[in-house]
Amino acid sequence: QLQLVESGGGLVQPGGSLRLSCIASGSNLDYYAIGWFRQAPGKEREAVSCISSNDDSTYYADSAKGRFTISRDATKSTINLQMNSLKPEDTAVYSCAATQWPFTTIQAVCQFLYLEVRGQGTPVTVSS
Repeated sequence: QLQLVESGGGLVQPGGSLRLSCIASGSNLDYYAIGWFRQAPGKEREAVSCISSNDDSTYYADSAKGRFTISRDATKSTINLQMNSLKPEDTAVYSCAATQWPFTTIQAVCQFLYLEVRGQGTPVTVSS
């Protein structure tokens, strides 16, 4: 059974970078669509970025476009989220989720995975 663990969070100054990893055990992620989500204190969870299982098409929230990049690791067991030019408003707990369901659009992937987040996530704090 697939299990996911998030890592890579921490404290970073505004303008800095972090690379988050969603690490799989029990299976590789070769045929999984993956989504990264975040939840800030007192706010609802929001989708940050998703990548499809078939053609690696991607979705980015408007707040992430141009700054974040989702990618599959060559090991096929890790999905990374490279976050650059971090802002204080990026402060949140970041979590990942996965599905093998062959959704036809990346938006549908994100919408489904939004409800599938299970892990504890990795906290990101952007502060000077």
